[in-house]
Amino acid sequence: MSVLSLVVCLLTATSIAGGVQFTERVQPGAEITLYAPDQHDLYDGRFVLTASRIYQIGGLGESPGWDHMGNDAATAHAVGGTVEIDVDEIANTGTFVARLTLPEGELLIEGKRFHEFTPCQNGGIAAYIYEHGDSGCGDTNWPKTFGWLAGWGYGNATLDGKTLYEDFEFHFMVTQGIRDRKTLKVAYPLPDKKSSAGEVNPATMQVDFYIRSPEADERNKPPRRVFDHFFAMEVTWK
Repeated sequence: MSVLSLVVCLLTATSIAGGVQFTERVQPGAEITLYAPDQHDLYDGRFVLTASRIYQIGGLGESPGWDHMGNDAATAHAVGGTVEIDVDEIANTGTFVARLTLPEGELLIEGKRFHEFTPCQNGGIAAYIYEHGDSGCGDTNWPKTFGWLAGWGYGNATLDGKTLYEDFEFHFMVTQGIRDRKTLKVAYPLPDKKSSAGEVNPATMQVDFYIRSPEADERNKPPRRVFDHFFAMEVTWK
């Protein structure tokens, strides 16, 4: 599946002698109408993606007082590895696996069970939704963005084969470009914003994911004792 399929609705067509002729794409001020996945007769709910060019915000085991949102990209640094996603959005089942090479060792993050924490999460896996910002779904730490796919639930992590986290909350989202493709910064909130659209670049795509502890720590941002945050700037659909 290609992102280009999302712009088909921008084309208008007229029937000529039993055929179809596509007219010019000239729609000043037009809004795009996008059908929900389950409105498509052929929708099977399965998404298979991989992601690479991965960055970590900060490191493992940071001292209290850290900012693991990292919107200014000050602590963002490249790490090795890949992300593999193979899920059934209808059944809310499937796998999320991140294999990462960090300074501390080989980190493996696995989603073990998808779970709905709030209604917009649609059973634990949701497709084609707005999230964050003023969307009403998710927190306001990130700008509003269109998400092709997102998942929430519980997962485990190992470091060099030894258990690091067990039954921690995890989340991933495949979205429009929240981060600048070069600087990796998040332009949010955007001064002199002219549109109600989110502060994102729809010409790019990324995968954000994290694993976090159930225990809170108000000294941190987000206020969790553990919040290991990563993002990937290259996404492949299969």
